[in-house]
Amino acid sequence: MKKIIIAAFFVLTSIVTSAQEIKWLSFEEAFELNKANPKPILVDLYTDWCGWCKKMDATTYKNEVIVKYINDNYYAVKLDGEGKDNINFKGKTFKFVQNGRSKYHELAAAILKGKMSYPSTAFFNTEEQFLQAVPGYLSKERFEKILAYFRGDAYKNTPWRDFEKNFKSSF
Repeated sequence: MKKIIIAAFFVLTSIVTSAQEIKWLSFEEAFELNKANPKPILVDLYTDWCGWCKKMDATTYKNEVIVKYINDNYYAVKLDGEGKDNINFKGKTFKFVQNGRSKYHELAAAILKGKMSYPSTAFFNTEEQFLQAVPGYLSKERFEKILAYFRGDAYKNTPWRDFEKNFKSSF
């Protein structure tokens, strides 16, 4: 009986823990899922050496409000700006490039328009069109506004300053 209780505890703990994490997908998985069930796509561009990326992972991306909002409203992708795997997108294969001491993934460079800044968060709409990349660390409060702005149609017809001024936070 004691073993059953301990096993049940670990199962419930793992369920609760996984419910509080973002469901990260590969780039290809997110765009494939979008075809069947359209949602905007969020791309977290990071590198392994980036301290602010690690801080955002440990704080903003662990916040319950942010996790729930992303999981409910977006397909979330983690894209290593120096990743070595090829990625197919819109008929093109994007690859890792090493040029002397410089190294980068072509897809990260395309999304960031050559301005390699980490962390950056990129947004694509349900039609898979690139909307915007937001560079830098984002606190949970700022990120909540940005997520809401790109979630619906606000970005199409509401200036950011007006949206931000009228935004009602969950925090």
